[in-house]
Amino acid sequence: MAAGAGRGKAAGKKATSRSSKAGLQFPVGRIARFLKSGKYAERVGAGAPVYLAAVLEYLAAEVLELAGNAARDNKKNRIVPRHIQLAVRNDEELSKLLGHVTIANGGVLPNIHSVLLPTKKTTGCNVPFYVFAQDNYVVKP
Repeated sequence: MAAGAGRGKAAGKKATSRSSKAGLQFPVGRIARFLKSGKYAERVGAGAPVYLAAVLEYLAAEVLELAGNAARDNKKNRIVPRHIQLAVRNDEELSKLLGHVTIANGGVLPNIHSVLLPTKKTTGCNVPFYVFAQDNYVVKP
């Protein structure tokens, strides 16, 4: 009998994790343990932790891809919470999913209300005038 092989096990057979069987990076065994110890239900099926691990891995990959794009747009090599915030809030579905979530050190989306922006007007002599929408104050350039 080979070392490491117990009763009923074939000699020399290496153990494979459920994560590798499912082709996932997230730990299926750990998620199964959390589901069982968390008392979410009396019993947990065999496929439930695999499915949950796949969903969590997909969401993490989606957020990381968008955050990486946001970091590259800002000419940075490292993803910081600001990039995660920009990625989540600019994506419609992720923003809806994480609508009530606060990301620490994330900041806010850059947004200037259209009323506060100067409106450009042209006169008959093709000289641009800038009229501010609130109090009609005219400034010549």
